Amino acid sequence: MAIWNSRGLRGSGLEEEINLTNEKYRDKGLALVQKIPTPITPIEMDKERGHITLAYFEQKSTVDYIGAVQGIPVCFDAKECQTGTFSVQNVHEHQVKFMEDFEKQQGIAFLIIYFKELGKYYYLRFSELSKFWQRAASGGRKSFRTDELDEEYFFTHKGMFYVPYLEMIQKDLNTRE
Repeated sequence: MAIWNSRGLRGSGLEEEINLTNEKYRDKGLALVQKIPTPITPIEMDKERGHITLAYFEQKSTVDYIGAVQGIPVCFDAKECQTGTFSVQNVHEHQVKFMEDFEKQQGIAFLIIYFKELGKYYYLRFSELSKFWQRAASGGRKSFRTDELDEEYFFTHKGMFYVPYLEMIQKDLNTRE
């Protein structure tokens, strides 16, 4: 039973941007992707503000988002990173396993990481995540730096889409064919 406290709100700005992006994609008929809520049981409430201040997770979550893009199943998790180094421990083993199984079913699994220091997003393909995960599991570095990542998968805000990840999915698909 995991306990949730205020640190659970990290990344909520990124998630809001992705939620707005997903609304735009749906309105344009480009994709149908939804946020998957994590079931929690509140323990303490701030009655003045009406906010949950302490809760526990009822079950392990899989990923933050799941849906379809032009008939292709996709799942992904959104992460924020303050510096240019991302700790692999920010992704849980059950999430990696879910993403691996999702890819085996011909879906596309990835992370969207917002590197706050750079002001850039990164589309981390599951194949890359798996490489870093295996390195950490075998006693190697438990994090990766932005200089270890493929420059082609960094992106920024664009036009009306807050987090334009569809272009990265297309790039990912092109490398798989």
